[in-house]
Amino acid sequence: MILDDEQQAARTWFETLRDQICAEFEAIEHEAGSDATFGYTAWDRIDPSGEPGGGGVRGVMTGRVFEKVGVNVSTVGGTFEGDFAKTINGAADDPRFFATGISLVAHLANPMVPAVHMNTRFLVTTKRWFGGGADLNPPIPNDADTADFHAAMQAACDPHGPDYYDRYKKWADDYFYIPHRKVHRGVGGIFCDHLEGDFAANFAFIRDIGRQFLASYARIVRRRMHDAFTPEDEARMLEWRGRYAEFNLVYDRGTLFGLKTGGNIDAILMSLPPRATWS
Repeated sequence: MILDDEQQAARTWFETLRDQICAEFEAIEHEAGSDATFGYTAWDRIDPSGEPGGGGVRGVMTGRVFEKVGVNVSTVGGTFEGDFAKTINGAADDPRFFATGISLVAHLANPMVPAVHMNTRFLVTTKRWFGGGADLNPPIPNDADTADFHAAMQAACDPHGPDYYDRYKKWADDYFYIPHRKVHRGVGGIFCDHLEGDFAANFAFIRDIGRQFLASYARIVRRRMHDAFTPEDEARMLEWRGRYAEFNLVYDRGTLFGLKTGGNIDAILMSLPPRATWS
């Protein structure tokens, strides 16, 4: 694919952020006495037209601290099929699209360490916009960790708009909710979509989300990864992971987008936990 300057800038950032995150998570594993590293699998996408449609790289690590963490980057383009185009901002009258982004989900071995999700992206249809965010998903919530993470998300928001944090925190609270369980998926974070208009300003905000996410979450993992836990704590984690899987399979927009656009199945479903229970 031939990318314009904005598309290339976004792609480069998401790949750079991927490299920074993977290096930091590997460093945490090494601090815990593990030699775990990320394994990377490249994949190519074929558009429904039969033409090459970009692709991505799926990175996965299993270790002593991170029972399973996936960090995906993708840059794809082509044509939305059927009525799906009508659900995408700016694609109802022209189904051609471009999308680049990063998606991360981490499930930890210690139930005292919160799981986490982060996704940011840039899409082009007849419109151009950024979206995404990050949210913390602890099996056993800890007030200090929750406060740390939300402070980081607010630090990402405040330089860009005095109402950003309140708006995007509420958006995350509303979005990361499991209606059939009547519970939130975790303790929240921020989420936004369809940030159109000033590319430079919106891009700066998206980069700040990534930077603040990495700093805060790495700090939280290091703080909790040696905490003692009981078999009851682990059982609670496995049951909570079932709730996480339900949300991602039933409600998550990113999962649907990946499936509808012919993405790599293993990359799309890497968010699912390695173990879970339904009791």
